[in-house]
Amino acid sequence: MRHEYRQPSPHRPRLTRRGRMALLFGMLLAIGAGVLIPMLPHEEAPEKPRQLLIPEGWRAPQVYTAIDRELKLPAGSAKAAVATAALALPAEAKGNPEGYLFPATYPVTSKSTPATVLQYMVQTANQKLATKAVADGGRAHGMTPYQTATLASIIEAEADTRADMGKVARVVHNRLAKSMPLQMDSTINYALNRSTVDTTLAETRIDSPFNTYERQGLPPTPIDSPGLEAMAAAVAPTPGDWLFFVTVKPGDTRFSATYEEHKKHVAEFNRIRAAAGRAQAGAPGDAS
Repeated sequence: MRHEYRQPSPHRPRLTRRGRMALLFGMLLAIGAGVLIPMLPHEEAPEKPRQLLIPEGWRAPQVYTAIDRELKLPAGSAKAAVATAALALPAEAKGNPEGYLFPATYPVTSKSTPATVLQYMVQTANQKLATKAVADGGRAHGMTPYQTATLASIIEAEADTRADMGKVARVVHNRLAKSMPLQMDSTINYALNRSTVDTTLAETRIDSPFNTYERQGLPPTPIDSPGLEAMAAAVAPTPGDWLFFVTVKPGDTRFSATYEEHKKHVAEFNRIRAAAGRAQAGAPGDAS
């Protein structure tokens, strides 16, 4: 029988005993990892910030209350934090943040404290209000940035609509130029810690640095947190010769250059108020 040389046919390599053990051990590790991974503690998802809304025109006590409520702290916590929060306020403020708790929406988390929230608000106020444009605009009217913020706070409180802000600002500037008392009910309200359109003769005689009926010039501090529109009006008031204004009814503010004209508008305001009072008195269910 004749033998021919043939090349060995290829065949699958065979694992040694040690190789089989290594493979088995690797499979066990993979299976074990698949079992253990779900049991590992999950990384915590980032905390979603809550939103703290501070509207234009709020006074500092209202802001403090909102901070305490949002952070779930005892009443008075935010107010107490002012003394140690190292707020970046102008020297004229003498540590009082009124007017520099900028109205905006602020993110707060479980790590927020009254001090960090207040610092954020004052920092935002400095970025938005203490700008070169504000400084230059205020200087043109003989005012420091702090005085401009004070004027803006009066505009924020007095203007019935944003469209009226420039005219209200002009009334204030015109009165200051003539050394006339500002006679703003909003500053009386601030002194009495209230908000109303009714100011009595006796109230215009109270002894307070915020009584702009008795004292000339701006009040010593802002009376609320002014927004950007009020600040813009303070440095760029609408041209005009007005010295008086009265909101006869919502959306209808009358500006006057003379006291005689102003008295007519005030009389109309009183007629409208009296008519509303009579209608209210005759409404069903009234106790009178």
